[in-house]
Amino acid sequence: METDSAPTPASEKRDFARIGTALLFLIGIILFASSLRPDGTGVSIELIIAAVIGGYMAMNIGANDVANNVGPAVGSRALTLVGAIIIAGIFEAAGALIAGGDVVSTVKKGIINPALIDNARVFIALMMAALFAGALWLNLATAFGAPVSTTHAIVGGVLGAGIAAGGVGIANWSQMGMIAASWIISPVIGGAIAAGFLFWIKRSITYRTDMIGAGRRMVPIMVSLMVFAFSTYLIMKGLKKIIKLDILQAAGIGLALAIVSYFIIKILIAKHSASFANRKNSINKLFTIPLIFAAALLSFAHGANDVANAVGPLAAIAEALSSDGVASKAPIPFWVMGIGALGISIGLALFGPKLIKTVGTEITELDQMRAFCIAMAAAITVIIASQLGLPVSSTHIAVGGVFGVGFLREYIKQNYAQTIHAIKKCHQGKDQAEVQAFMTEFEASTFEEKRVQLAELKKNNTNIGLSKDERKRLKKELRQELVKRSALLKIAAAWIITVPASGIMAAILFFVIKGIMANDSNADLETSEARIEATK
Repeated sequence: METDSAPTPASEKRDFARIGTALLFLIGIILFASSLRPDGTGVSIELIIAAVIGGYMAMNIGANDVANNVGPAVGSRALTLVGAIIIAGIFEAAGALIAGGDVVSTVKKGIINPALIDNARVFIALMMAALFAGALWLNLATAFGAPVSTTHAIVGGVLGAGIAAGGVGIANWSQMGMIAASWIISPVIGGAIAAGFLFWIKRSITYRTDMIGAGRRMVPIMVSLMVFAFSTYLIMKGLKKIIKLDILQAAGIGLALAIVSYFIIKILIAKHSASFANRKNSINKLFTIPLIFAAALLSFAHGANDVANAVGPLAAIAEALSSDGVASKAPIPFWVMGIGALGISIGLALFGPKLIKTVGTEITELDQMRAFCIAMAAAITVIIASQLGLPVSSTHIAVGGVFGVGFLREYIKQNYAQTIHAIKKCHQGKDQAEVQAFMTEFEASTFEEKRVQLAELKKNNTNIGLSKDERKRLKKELRQELVKRSALLKIAAAWIITVPASGIMAAILFFVIKGIMANDSNADLETSEARIEATK
């Protein structure tokens, strides 16, 4: 019997078209790489294969990782899905090509010591295996709807292939410890900052009687803070290829831009909100334009930084083939960066909607205010982490931010429901009209007025509070699950197994690739010997 979830002919055609387009992109890479001569002699099969794997990796980064930049904006309806894909694709590619860097570390995050690998062909096999394993894991995670860290996928791939190539001693285990710590640090910091911003918005705007007046005062401050955070973030991380400044210089420029922005935004908001009704939806509208800019800037910075996850190993392979050696750093040719930029954009357009919907709608309900808080958390956390030297993941930060605002909403609703229950308990046996009058007045009051009313009620009633058992029972009854626990468990499981899964796959692939390359070398040697014998 056919179910609602069964694929339809239309969906099957769309899937076929997506796969066909992806294959055409990879075929184009094959044709282009066939024209390259890294050693100045003939066609390099290794380079062709590496270029295809790099393109495949780039598409998977676009399908999985980019969703974190635009997912909240789509979930809040600040952007349509098509609009988000267009903006992210353009700015991801621009970030990669304009600010993607000229040189990349051949071993991401320094997790293994390349000096212990003195054979160029072994190094090439290691990089191929790491890149392919990372791409395969990202593909699997995307298929299951789990947003994972592409950096961690590559780290796991390099670690697994490195151990297979040089033994356990080749790994930098202290660095791996920091990366493992980032699994917890990134989402916790991101969630805490996002929740903190959301609580600030609620206290300063939506809990006020005159929400529009409060919005006119506070939104310019909040958006100016966003300008400061994103300017500093972009100068430090996204534009480091163009201009290199320290944290104080970047923060100074960001502060100047924020001050100018404040006065401009204040005028625009005062004019724009003149006809707004005093409702929460009106406040949400004030955050729409800032959210669009945030999605664009996050995409630009992501393209500038994370494209190296796709093209870094490819650049290392190209350098090893041209120099016949192993280098700790490698230049990134423009064609390599082009494959990364184009691949990310294609992967986003073809396969990105699934993860965009996961981040934007399937974890918790988002509006513009909540999405704004998540974007702020992403920028601020990266700035803090970069100064502390912590290898945080932008994916983990963004998803942690989504969970942070969701759990805060759940806590506030549960706490409010418990308060209402306690008030009703306190009024047991009293006139119902009197009780209803108090409840109507309480629910219409501001946050500060509620605090005064509760304090007065506590002064006159000793039994207003709930017992421990009452709170536990009520919490269980009132558990709203504004955050989907199934999504939490799925994503957490994917995060935990990313490094070991990609590592195991990379180790297996390393031995396969090494064996194939050894057979090819023996075949070439036999051919050369035969030619020599024929000339005698």
